[in-house]
Amino acid sequence: MNNFRISRRELLLSSLALALGLVPIKTFAKSNSNNSITDVSGIKVGHFTDSRRPTGCTVILTPSGALAGVDVRGAAPGTRETDLLDPKNLVQQVHAILLSGGSAFGLDAATGVMKFLEERGIGYDTGVAKVPIVPAAILFDLNVGDAKIRPDAIAGYQACKNASDKLVKEGNFGAGAGATVGKLFGMSRAMKSGIGTASIKLPIGITVGAIIAVNAVGDVFEPSNGKLLAGARSLDGKKLLGTMETIIRGEDLPPLLGGMNTTIGVVAVDVKLDKAQCQKIAQMAHDGLARTINPVHTMYDGDTIFALSTGESTENINVSLLGALAAEAIAQAVIRAVKAAESIPGLPSSRDLI
Repeated sequence: MNNFRISRRELLLSSLALALGLVPIKTFAKSNSNNSITDVSGIKVGHFTDSRRPTGCTVILTPSGALAGVDVRGAAPGTRETDLLDPKNLVQQVHAILLSGGSAFGLDAATGVMKFLEERGIGYDTGVAKVPIVPAAILFDLNVGDAKIRPDAIAGYQACKNASDKLVKEGNFGAGAGATVGKLFGMSRAMKSGIGTASIKLPIGITVGAIIAVNAVGDVFEPSNGKLLAGARSLDGKKLLGTMETIIRGEDLPPLLGGMNTTIGVVAVDVKLDKAQCQKIAQMAHDGLARTINPVHTMYDGDTIFALSTGESTENINVSLLGALAAEAIAQAVIRAVKAAESIPGLPSSRDLI
């Protein structure tokens, strides 16, 4: 099955490149051995996981600085420092991105990330102090366990201490520790999700990576064949429904509160880009969510994707192709997040239910 997915991806990317007249088919390659956003030079990732609830946070460190953009599609986002990523605003580089559980409380974890970076002399030089630039986004996981337990500054600092450029843990770790999917019929019929990562490397010297914490109100599908992987369950909890098909058949929905979900993530490229180009890649990367999650970008989600450019590669490439690669990496990371998730009491995982 894994070989099938890789060959399909190669065919998709090759066809796209040929259609755009960008690079010959032989230049495309399989994913790096890590298949992780850390395959992008200049990126480190660290998790902090609090098993008491569970919840946690994930930091994507760019110690040398990176250009960044962001695109928010959900109607209930929880974010920090996203306005400065607007291309018309002053600050050009960020030093980390934080993804956190804990709803708005989880934004406090960014304080710990700032402390970690400040201690190492990393930040925007104001003349009197170096101020680390740490945009952040949160997801709502307070409905899993004790809502009074959530990531804080200590959690953010520890995630930084755990950061490396090695293989990234997937599933019930970091920002994905309390993630769930399939919640349009209520939490009693939802399923456990998690965090996932993926990368695509071209032999011409370009790598695109993604990491995503999947906490969607909707169901998750395998885009290659339309197979339902995780989502709302039947009343007895033993089988998947297919949320949209069930709604169309007329099943009643329980009342919902807005902003109780949200899928958040980061795409990274080693190509040198400006802020406007990063913003466009973040926009296109959301197509990866649309391919794998239904419904997505709802009033009950705060779906947010950041895009980073480390500038480590000297290769030039069409931004449209980079955006297409970013969407493909996001889609693969979503699937990996769901498949790597492990069940917790009351919330089965895809690997246990299918």
